[in-house]
Amino acid sequence: MDYEIFDLGDVALQSGETLPGAFLAYKTYGTLNEKRDNVIVYPTAFGDQHVQNEWLIGSGLALDPQRYFIIVPNLLGNGLSSSPSNTPAPFDRANFPQVTIYDNVQFQHRLVTEKFGIEKIALVVGWSMGGIQAFQWGTSYPGMVERIAPFAGVAKTWPHTFVVLDGMKAALLAAVGFDSSRLGELTSADMRAVGRAYAGWGVSQAFYREGLYRGMGFESLADFTAGVWEDSFMKMDPHNVLAMLWTGQHADISANPAYNGDFDKALGSIQALACIMPGSTDLFCTADDNVHEAKRIPHAALHPIESIWGHFAGRGINGADNQLIDDNLKRLLALRPND
Repeated sequence: MDYEIFDLGDVALQSGETLPGAFLAYKTYGTLNEKRDNVIVYPTAFGDQHVQNEWLIGSGLALDPQRYFIIVPNLLGNGLSSSPSNTPAPFDRANFPQVTIYDNVQFQHRLVTEKFGIEKIALVVGWSMGGIQAFQWGTSYPGMVERIAPFAGVAKTWPHTFVVLDGMKAALLAAVGFDSSRLGELTSADMRAVGRAYAGWGVSQAFYREGLYRGMGFESLADFTAGVWEDSFMKMDPHNVLAMLWTGQHADISANPAYNGDFDKALGSIQALACIMPGSTDLFCTADDNVHEAKRIPHAALHPIESIWGHFAGRGINGADNQLIDDNLKRLLALRPND
């Protein structure tokens, strides 16, 4: 096991339910300094685990373990932290309670403060649903977080994003005839259709038109669809996916008692220096959504990733996109919070 477990105990969720024996899986990189101020929090995205974040961590990179103490907490529902697949009855599989982004960030805050005694965070960074968590950190703990850097992530699930996720959910529910009483019958094989549904959203039209999948070792469109989208989704537990889809569909940094749905107020509360990096051709966490959000954050700069890799410009696959993200993070970390 290349990660650690932080026991949360019995936790009260935003839904009003209590999840007994909850836990957060996490991995750290580097060493916490004496002042405990060299901290970077880097939450995982939908379907990802900490290993998928490691492309952005390394010597000479912005997230350099020789300089920073990097904490990668795993999203609840991803199979490592508390999830439908690893929770005992009566909250196992289809009975797992609804968990929000706000819940996740509250639990991560407990990890950071209770386990490590940290009071200041230099940066919260994340891709996709990890980006939503970065925004949530900024608005939930404005006095603690000095910088945020969401890339290919939005501060709430806008209606179009909701519809995209709903299409993925429908592809899975179709396997049991949309009968909620049959959710226990779902298997990972049923995830094939979810991968197909997502294939049109993960990268852009130009990516497909120019056949960039050939540079990834796939000779045909059919090979790419099966070898990337189908294969990656069929490795996931369907009940974990349903849990994460619910979390994603209901993500909103203002959906909590502090802001009561006032999205602009929540954005305005973020005191961190914000470097927001939308993918210029992202089809469902769009650059336009981030433009709207950045205008309402006091210290935000928008730095689009000009790329035809769509949402996956932030996935750590394309070298030019990776370099741009790393360069932006280096510039952000070089700024002082009062600049």
